[in-house]
Amino acid sequence: MSRALIIGAGGVAGVVIHKCCQNSEVFTDICIASRTKSKCDKFKEELQDKTKTNITTAQVNADNVPELVALMKEYKPDICINVALPYQDLHIMDACLECKVDYVDTANYEPEDTAKFEYKWQWAYRERFEKAGITALLGSGFDPGVTGVFCAYAQKHYFDEINYIDILDCNGGDHGYPFATNFNPEINIREVSAKGSYIQDGKWVETEPMEIKRVYNFDQVGEKDMYLLHHEELESLALNIKGIKRIRFFMTFGQSYLTHLKCLEDVGMTSIEPIDFEGKKIVPLQFLKAVLPDPASLGPRTKGKTNIGCIFQGKKDGKDKTYYVYNVCDHQECYKEVGSQAISYTTGVPAMIGAMMILTGKWKKPGVHNIEEFDPDPYMEALNKWGLPWKVCEDPELVKVWKANED
Repeated sequence: MSRALIIGAGGVAGVVIHKCCQNSEVFTDICIASRTKSKCDKFKEELQDKTKTNITTAQVNADNVPELVALMKEYKPDICINVALPYQDLHIMDACLECKVDYVDTANYEPEDTAKFEYKWQWAYRERFEKAGITALLGSGFDPGVTGVFCAYAQKHYFDEINYIDILDCNGGDHGYPFATNFNPEINIREVSAKGSYIQDGKWVETEPMEIKRVYNFDQVGEKDMYLLHHEELESLALNIKGIKRIRFFMTFGQSYLTHLKCLEDVGMTSIEPIDFEGKKIVPLQFLKAVLPDPASLGPRTKGKTNIGCIFQGKKDGKDKTYYVYNVCDHQECYKEVGSQAISYTTGVPAMIGAMMILTGKWKKPGVHNIEEFDPDPYMEALNKWGLPWKVCEDPELVKVWKANED
């Protein structure tokens, strides 16, 4: 039915590739492309005899628009699924524009030299994508991604207006290392070490990194420390969900992770400013990434579960209502199915579903769109079918906030 170009060959890309191959009625052909073609070839060798999807591979530098354009003109994809680095989003969007190819990603663009998490760079492409007649779906991972679909679903089915949203991202998994990150270390550490923020009454409120902490009891995981972070979906949800007064994002971290991160920060290893070392310019954070365990290697040793969802408070027919919509995912079950841990799984499955929504015409709309702008129903149905079933609680524990250094 459709040809998909998948750019990237890391842990999340591996999940996307596996799920596309499971869904061969929609994804009849895929091309896996990365700077390191051998990684792509490994996926082809593993899966080609197990799927009806035809798999090809290619080498491409996603920082190089002419290379991307040449590959798209040769392969002629219907859609490009971008699971490369966030720094490369705009290059890939430029190539999609030139070749008139639909586009899906899982995280917003970030400048390589500045830890900024905003949609403005990608939203600037709206008119060009509309004129080209192609669709760009931004943030079709889990958060951002499924959390936005949960919001749209709650707005459509549970509320007349939603006043408060708390997005909770809990990883209850244990990989056994003193310190490692469950996705790209460079991206993960930039995100965690940045200042926190939330939206209150239409304005951003900024906090110090890890300043606000809460202990929360997560279904099938138990009590975990979670901290308020800035997260990109807050920006779009505050615009697209009716009645919002406050929206926040929390993520869990263990003490070992935080202690190691603080030590690395104190000695300058999380810096994104280049330094001179033996006559060469190196970025400390990029060096740190090179010496940390590859997130794709964590699958066989990670045990436990993730729990990610949204708590909503608002009104329906004049009455106060509260709902908690969430997913629980088991690391070991994910590894058995696709060879990756749950962090990659919960990002890769939604990327495949987002691409499927566009390819099947359910979400085909020229322009650049955030995920909560579309009808959530077919996506929610697909989550249940493709490995991320969701639950609803009508009487959840609500989030109370205090500073991390207070008892």
